[in-house]
Amino acid sequence: MKAIVMRAYGGPENLEIAEVPERKVGPDDVLVRVRAAGVNPVDWKIGKGYLDSMLTVYFPFIPGWDLAGVVERVGPGVTEFAPGDEVYGYARMDYVQHGTYAELASVPLRTLARKPASLDWVRAAGLPLAGLTAYQSLRAVGGPGAGRTVLVHAAAGGVGSLATQIAVAAGARVIGTASERNHDFLRSLGAEPVVYGDGLADRVRALAPDGVDAALDYVGGDAVAVSKQVVVDGDGSRIASIVDAEGVARAGGHLVWVRPDSADLTALGELADQGKLTVHIDRELPLAEAAEAWRASTEGRTRGKIVLTVS
Repeated sequence: MKAIVMRAYGGPENLEIAEVPERKVGPDDVLVRVRAAGVNPVDWKIGKGYLDSMLTVYFPFIPGWDLAGVVERVGPGVTEFAPGDEVYGYARMDYVQHGTYAELASVPLRTLARKPASLDWVRAAGLPLAGLTAYQSLRAVGGPGAGRTVLVHAAAGGVGSLATQIAVAAGARVIGTASERNHDFLRSLGAEPVVYGDGLADRVRALAPDGVDAALDYVGGDAVAVSKQVVVDGDGSRIASIVDAEGVARAGGHLVWVRPDSADLTALGELADQGKLTVHIDRELPLAEAAEAWRASTEGRTRGKIVLTVS
């Protein structure tokens, strides 16, 4: 099968397309013919070796944790899916070697759910990691909840745009930070946009004089510090971050490291099929152009998701 492989740590220039052996299918595994694979910042961060102290990497490795595709074969212990089923998933394992930038991926059952019928392959592949991150970080701060006000940092990004929609669907008011060029986009999602940068806390207070009920940091920098200033009663337990481990720990908040979860994927799929959740695609590229996808991802200016089409 064709796959993108990396033989040593490095940047996009180290990615190559190659013929590799098809993976074995374990007792609780599902072999998926990949139609599309989502690209996430964690992919190139692993490639750069930034997570070497945390994740065991076996070279050469195939990058990628997000996929959408069709079940090709199931392991003997799998009864939940059958060949021909359309699925999507966040196929993270306990080590890095066999990712989703490939024509076929053998992944654990626990990482999959049925693909939302309303999403095409590209949008389905862009949802799992970012959607689960948004869903689980909102849960960490007590859930969005009708009547609550939630501050979302980097609200126009892949994770932020999904968190915004999930919160709005639950009846929450969302204040989202973004550059001015993305303000109309945020309004289309139901959020009230504010420009990030110096004076952000004052701009948030102007919109929410009594403070916000929760804050989600998807960008780093001073986002946690600003959140601490504007969350009601300075309650750090209502702040979650996916990037600032030290800052959110000092604030008394939550560092969120997303977990594969079939039930959460199913819940996200239901929101999509109810018309409450849309995956915004910044760029769609063929598998062979994975290096270009990584270059775009490293710039950090995408609106929504970057996705590779495979078959």
